[in-house]
Amino acid sequence: MVFSSVLFLFRFLPIFMFCYFLAPGRMKNLILFLGSLVFYAWGEPVYVLLMLFSTVSDFFIGRGIAASRNRRKARGLLILSLAINIAVLFFFKYADFILQTINGAAGTDIPLLNLPLPLGISFYTFQTMSYTIDVYKGKVNVQDNILDFGVFVTMFPQLIAGPIIKYTHVQSDLHTRKADICEISYGCKRFIMGLGKKVLLANNIGILWDEVSAMKGGDLNVITAWLGILAFAFQIYFDFSGYSDMAIGLGTCLGFHFPENFRYPYSASSITEFWRRWHISLGSWFREYVYVPLGGNRGGFVKQIRNILIVWILTGIWHGAGWNFLIWGLWFAFWLILEKMFLKKLLKKLPMWTGRFYMMIIVLIGWVLFAVEDMGAVLIYLSAMFGLNGIPIYDGKSLYLFGEYGVLLIIAAFGSLPYIHQIAGRLKGDNSGYMTAINRVLEKVLPALLLLISIAYVVEASYNPFLYFRF
Repeated sequence: MVFSSVLFLFRFLPIFMFCYFLAPGRMKNLILFLGSLVFYAWGEPVYVLLMLFSTVSDFFIGRGIAASRNRRKARGLLILSLAINIAVLFFFKYADFILQTINGAAGTDIPLLNLPLPLGISFYTFQTMSYTIDVYKGKVNVQDNILDFGVFVTMFPQLIAGPIIKYTHVQSDLHTRKADICEISYGCKRFIMGLGKKVLLANNIGILWDEVSAMKGGDLNVITAWLGILAFAFQIYFDFSGYSDMAIGLGTCLGFHFPENFRYPYSASSITEFWRRWHISLGSWFREYVYVPLGGNRGGFVKQIRNILIVWILTGIWHGAGWNFLIWGLWFAFWLILEKMFLKKLLKKLPMWTGRFYMMIIVLIGWVLFAVEDMGAVLIYLSAMFGLNGIPIYDGKSLYLFGEYGVLLIIAAFGSLPYIHQIAGRLKGDNSGYMTAINRVLEKVLPALLLLISIAYVVEASYNPFLYFRF
């Protein structure tokens, strides 16, 4: 069940909200927990047991850590929690890849497990691990109510694709949250904005990427290859940031305050800045629970390089079981290390457009590694992008695609930058009576109009994937 579906928008969400807001006080957590289980089990009824296993095991391990007066015993329980979560993630996400690799290298014929990847497993395992780590470190109070802990793990707004929620984000909201009319209004607007990003921009620009990626390598020229990877770059941004907006909006309506997950990453002027703006919750998780414990930037530059490599190898394989994801992680590690060494200082001396151009080139090459899983096909695609395959720069097909999708690409590029947000901020800052009246009308009319257009697309659309569901 995806947010941008008729089933969710016109059946699940209205019924859930009706039950939730009618429920008194502490009953709201029960309604939210049961609603979240229905939401998850709708697509994967068997794997809901796996999520409940992860919830129950880390709940009792967390209590054991908090109750233990022996530091060694507490550390052992923490290791048990990490081992369980990593083993579950490893088994479902990487077992078949490892078996395939062994078969290819040794010429064996070990049968594959062919297990479907449980939705959201990369997200909720990270959430429960962060909880037991924080309990061990004394950063959070242990949760003694298994229902409240279950709400933290299974909360449907962010369950499938984040943002990754740490217990510190919702600890107080689990017990004392209030959603007044202003917060509900903001939450609705934020959800509508995310829905518009998803169905109007991500879905439509994704059709271009699907068409280009389906072409044979010999048919790819420079223009077509660049149009295709630009389309994927905008599709994955509006797809994932749209989902995050919808999750944050739904959370706000329910009284929760989720962290921001995107801050206009394509406006960055370095790779370091890009990753401070893209999938912020994942970056902060790796920084807090891997990079800093390894020593971070302490202990000399060599150790810092080692720590960056470890984090980005893990970041790569977190996204998927494939050599392309590992290489994707190493690709960004390489540029981040260069920026630590000298490149970032050099970029600051150059005009800002230079840094942004450099960032986009590196990121777009990275998206090729990310989107094209076969490494041979990756090399073919990159050769086409840079005119190294002996094919003319453009042909009739590339001109057709540019004419068909050029305006949409321009709209997507403009929408991915902070200009609309800045213009809206300036309009709101104008306190004259005339502008105040206009702003009030726009605040009501634009969300309603965007919702109507988005619903029209949802009802008619046959193409409606969520890219990050497979991670």
